[in-house]
Amino acid sequence: MKFIKDNEFIRGNCPMTKEEVRILSVAKLELEEDYKVLDIGAGTGSVSIQIAELCKKGKVIAIEKDRDALAVIKQNKEKFKADNLEIVSAEAMEIEPNIVGEFDAIFVGGSGGNIAEIIEKYGSKLKKNRNIVLNFITINNVYKAMETLKGLNYEVECVQLQVSKTKGQSYMLMANNPIFVVSGKKY
Repeated sequence: MKFIKDNEFIRGNCPMTKEEVRILSVAKLELEEDYKVLDIGAGTGSVSIQIAELCKKGKVIAIEKDRDALAVIKQNKEKFKADNLEIVSAEAMEIEPNIVGEFDAIFVGGSGGNIAEIIEKYGSKLKKNRNIVLNFITINNVYKAMETLKGLNYEVECVQLQVSKTKGQSYMLMANNPIFVVSGKKY
């Protein structure tokens, strides 16, 4: 199992799920190599590409609406030869009726303010005893997600991750934003 480093990705000007957050989020998905996985709000594709690497015999569908991010995810798909990655250019709730079948795991990196609706609609496509993992920077979205998952009888967990890295000759620590990793197991 190979975890991809941040500096290996093409980034552009788009936000990217950082390495430590990506590793924890992907671990919480409890993936197997033949899983069919959905990534909503895929951004630069760092999580989608990592999942595609781990699910070589499976399939990943990445949904993203931002044009700049879509250009970057396409470049990353090509760079990492992620042939099992399908990129969908659309707003998640508009395309939802067209996303058919059941999924073994769902990752939500961006919600466009529709977090409860995304969990309800896309969660219905998640197989039982499988996981949905969501990343947030705002406490408000964490609360909405956890309450929605709890209301749908998921087993819910939240981990807050704060990463600081050294910079320069003095090894001064530079902090990234704290990230909340919410995971839910569907029953």
